[in-house]
Amino acid sequence: MVKATARRRQGFTHDVEVSGHRLVIDEPEEAGGANQGPSPTRTLAAALAACTAITMEMYAERKQWELGEIEVEVAMEYGEASVPKSFVVTLRLPRALDADRVDRLKVIAGKCPVHRVLSREREVTVTDQVELV
Repeated sequence: MVKATARRRQGFTHDVEVSGHRLVIDEPEEAGGANQGPSPTRTLAAALAACTAITMEMYAERKQWELGEIEVEVAMEYGEASVPKSFVVTLRLPRALDADRVDRLKVIAGKCPVHRVLSREREVTVTDQVELV
């Protein structure tokens, strides 16, 4: 099981540790934060972009395709109560790739774990617990 722990630094700024890595997560100034790092929802968009890129790269490596430089951009739109309501994933792939590989990579991009959770392809259970310390 992977654990992520958020510890309050100050205000909405949190130091987050996951698998030995440290991140700073905050809210933008207009939301009352200090803008010391991306917000949790912006981090979700970043996770989708990275997961999509890595999933395509892993697939290309297994197929022994030379993929070259790729880029994945995620544009996220907020809905009510600052909850993300849509994600547009743009794949920027080398022109040298043939149409069949481009089509296959587009399919594979939609199979990244973050995409699958966000599109409700997988059931996710969230259980809230309280420990008083």
